Amino acid sequence: MAKVKLNSDALKEEARTFLTAVEKRPIKDLYGISDGKAVGTYIEHAFHAHLEKKFTYERGSSASGIDFPALDVDLKVTSVQQPQSSCPYRDAAQKVYGLGYHVLVFVYEKSDDDKRKATRMNFLHAVFVDASRTADYQTTKGINNILDRGGNRDDIVAFLEERNLPLDDIGREKLADRIFQNHPKLGFLTISNALQWRLQYGRVIEKAAEGKTPGVENLLNA
Repeated sequence: MAKVKLNSDALKEEARTFLTAVEKRPIKDLYGISDGKAVGTYIEHAFHAHLEKKFTYERGSSASGIDFPALDVDLKVTSVQQPQSSCPYRDAAQKVYGLGYHVLVFVYEKSDDDKRKATRMNFLHAVFVDASRTADYQTTKGINNILDRGGNRDDIVAFLEERNLPLDDIGREKLADRIFQNHPKLGFLTISNALQWRLQYGRVIEKAAEGKTPGVENLLNA
């Protein structure tokens, strides 16, 4: 069968198909492994192998920084015990305007079968977060509250400083000017300051389960 070009809709559909299939089979390669990064890498590679049977697409590299650069989608695989991951830091404005790409999150629960010496993977959530909703929740909520109350540029600068965004005085002023010209949308990630951003997914999981938030899709119940 000839391969076709991967698009966003197909990516979401194949995510459902793949996760359903993985849940049905024991995985000996993951038995006894507690390192979340190793588990995530295994699932990511398996998903790419699944996709490459049917589709042509560009795989991400260290240069692109995301898994599906042509689709502007990054894949994250994380445990339900602590649903979080890291991502490259580009600039402080990402906490206000989003990461600049969509995020596909697989949230798993792992259990080992000692008798079979194999792992069972139970995927509790598969969430697609639109790029427009990948900003930090508390930051965007605070900014929009200030703007709704008629706050001025000085209020925004002060808020950015209080939130400890990694900016100098000039950077805060420039970002404040941008915010007044382009009000940010409410984001649903929790983004912690670090050399790499630390992303936490608890809120997007909740929003996906509710099924009422534009830009946050629950793929397993679609």
